[in-house]
Amino acid sequence: MRRYVLRVLSLAAALGLWQALTSLNVDLWLRFSQFPTVTDVGRAFAGRVSGPDYWTDLTDSLTRILTGFLLAAVLGVATGVLVARSRLAEDLLGPVLEVIRPIPAIALVPVAILLFPSNEQGIVFITCTAAFFPVLVSTRHAVRALTPVWEEAVRTMGGGRWRILGSVVLPGALPGVFGGLSVGIGVSWICVISAEMISGQYGVGYRTWQDYTVVDYAGVFVGMVTIGVLGWLTSTAVELLGRRLTRWLPRTAYVPGARPPRPYRSVKPAPAAPAAVPGRARSEEARDEHLV
Repeated sequence: MRRYVLRVLSLAAALGLWQALTSLNVDLWLRFSQFPTVTDVGRAFAGRVSGPDYWTDLTDSLTRILTGFLLAAVLGVATGVLVARSRLAEDLLGPVLEVIRPIPAIALVPVAILLFPSNEQGIVFITCTAAFFPVLVSTRHAVRALTPVWEEAVRTMGGGRWRILGSVVLPGALPGVFGGLSVGIGVSWICVISAEMISGQYGVGYRTWQDYTVVDYAGVFVGMVTIGVLGWLTSTAVELLGRRLTRWLPRTAYVPGARPPRPYRSVKPAPAAPAAVPGRARSEEARDEHLV
């Protein structure tokens, strides 16, 4: 409970600082006088939520992001496993993928406009491309980092390729796969919002850009807050799913909410018996002979 209280207090402190800087029109190199206050954004947010356009934009953006992200997850994991396990696939697909990977996904907007018959399909394509490469690279590295002993053990017991794939490769690579998925969902939000600003109709990004063009800065901040909350919720969902599917792994890293382990107490060894003194031993032997 104390940790959640600290989180709420940190958020309240950030909002209080924002309100103070904007309401006092502070201009110290950074021009906070141009920013809307927290109360202005709150009023604009309340007005948007009460209207139908906000929920239409929210539904469209979530549909685009989920469709593109799920396609990227399936294609990225499959391609990553294939490239990591097959030399032929690496030779055929590796050069093409490495040439395309450095290209920003948002730079593919003209390609999407020319390639797809509708803007909706083009935005999904950009979102999928943005998440595809982080998932691909993470999966490829995770599969290549697996211990060969596990595969040899399955082969010794008579397992084939599919058995190795289902029992060793996919379960062992899951931590790396979900690391790529966590990165991919964040990149997908960046690109889907940018694509909606450029060529979208409806959506959070489209509405945010429209507010900027009509100089409605409070509406711009409403869009920014909405994007941040949606990104946080989807990233948290991916992380929770990853923990659920990899709960069999030992948790050696910090886990929020978990109690720290008890410190290790070393057991002191028993004191050793004192070493015998040669003179004392001879005196005891002489005494024993005298008694005899």
